[in-house]
Amino acid sequence: MAEALTKQTFLEKVFDYEKNKEWKFEGDLPCVIDFWAPWCGPCRAVAPVIEQLSKEYAGRVNFYKVNTDEEQELAGAFGIRSIPSLLFVPKTGQPKMAVGALPKDVLKQAVEEELLVVESMNQNSQN
Repeated sequence: MAEALTKQTFLEKVFDYEKNKEWKFEGDLPCVIDFWAPWCGPCRAVAPVIEQLSKEYAGRVNFYKVNTDEEQELAGAFGIRSIPSLLFVPKTGQPKMAVGALPKDVLKQAVEEELLVVESMNQNSQN
């Protein structure tokens, strides 16, 4: 299940932007962060898809949610102007943002290509 992040848990599990100027991922697994708000219709449409993917990728990819109404500083730190916005965060490399209510197959492809392909390529190069 997607875990709701506060500013504090975001700093611990994703990126401590108060301490680091350059991107430095703090997590053990790649992650997807869903920036959303309760009043947002498209966000409500994406929510069950995020929950399904969090089950499918359990143990391989973490899924988080950030309520932009409650965590305005976090939304501001990432320049979130429209929601839903999804941040795909690989273990290494820069995160990538996708905006809008994307269908499940597109989200799944993004997880595979942005988060898991990079992972397997890195593991292969280390062997």
